[in-house]
Amino acid sequence: MSLFVQKYGGTSVGSIERIEGVADKVAAFRAQGHDMVVVLSAMSGETNRLIDLANQIQEKPDPREMDVLVSTGEQVTIALLSMALKKRGYDACSYTGGQVKILTDNAHTKARIQSIDVERMRRDLDAGRVVVVAGFQGVDDDGNITTLGRGGSDTTGVALAAALDATECQIYTDVDGVYTTDPRVVDSAQRLDRITFEEMLEMASLGSKVLQIRAVEFAGKYKVPLRVLSTFEAGEGTLISLDEDDEMEQPVVSGIAFNRDEAKLTIRGVPDNPGVACKILAPIGAENIEVDVIVQNISAVDGTTDFTFTVHRNDLSKAREVLERVAGELGAREVVSDDKIAKVSIVGVGMRSHANVASRMFSALGEDNINIQMITTSEIKISVIIDERYLELAVRALHSEFELSEPRAAS
Repeated sequence: MSLFVQKYGGTSVGSIERIEGVADKVAAFRAQGHDMVVVLSAMSGETNRLIDLANQIQEKPDPREMDVLVSTGEQVTIALLSMALKKRGYDACSYTGGQVKILTDNAHTKARIQSIDVERMRRDLDAGRVVVVAGFQGVDDDGNITTLGRGGSDTTGVALAAALDATECQIYTDVDGVYTTDPRVVDSAQRLDRITFEEMLEMASLGSKVLQIRAVEFAGKYKVPLRVLSTFEAGEGTLISLDEDDEMEQPVVSGIAFNRDEAKLTIRGVPDNPGVACKILAPIGAENIEVDVIVQNISAVDGTTDFTFTVHRNDLSKAREVLERVAGELGAREVVSDDKIAKVSIVGVGMRSHANVASRMFSALGEDNINIQMITTSEIKISVIIDERYLELAVRALHSEFELSEPRAAS
């Protein structure tokens, strides 16, 4: 007998008919004798509807009350699925994040999991029940409801799998696995049978919407076997594994990730002195704004420099407000911003053992007259910031350059 943690996204539970379909899937696993923990998102569109209601009341909704509001969406789906399982003759019990005692910090709307009390779930599993848990939410030390940020149900699923030492964590969604890039942009994109945690972590952080980055971090840290599957199509999906495939030679690039939700900020004419980067970025971090790509220019003849970084587009307004204040303190010339940019990245563990990957990337972009504004690299990825207008053209050019339309043999 195995223990499976299955997470179903919003499209998977978007209607009564689809919830009934999820119940059939869970019941089939239970009929085979497996212990089952199921994590659910809210119905597709429900969280956005609740956020819209809040925005009609407050221009900037109170974060604590926002968590109380948006956490209600998952309560609907967990109760309905539990009813559907009981109708099929399988005992089930639904729990909110607070009832399971998923303890988080108190960073409302962006909380991080600190611990999980598995005793209650263990008792239910030992009694033969299916445990149905609300994703995306937890509770802090003071009993306040917290949420984990958009896509947080993935993190809930992986965290529960780690805490329960599950056989596998299965993420069911509306796609049948991880692709070389978004098939909506490149129709010849290929589904990957297997990808490493390292590659998936890079792709998630670089804009791939299949999994939340924290879910991948959890899975890699606690060695949780993670599989992405379709709720609506049969198949093996994509296994995200700890080890690299035992193939003679890795492909140079495994996938192309991209992110449209980027914005760029530049503070011009800051003194080129030791510690200036900290003076610029520390106030940004204090506002819980995540910074991505960073570039500092060489010093000008007057001893000043320009400092540029990117943030999520939703954080641009707040980040610019902070940067304007910093500019005044540092005596900088001006602050400029651009919210019409995008990030495109190539990812692959095979890049470790192949030369000229960067030159091939830059050459492919250059042939299509796509200008590169910023560059950042790691051992297994290269990312560039470009004008948003050229995003899809860039993705198609790179997908072709690295021959990702060719099917990869299953390992």
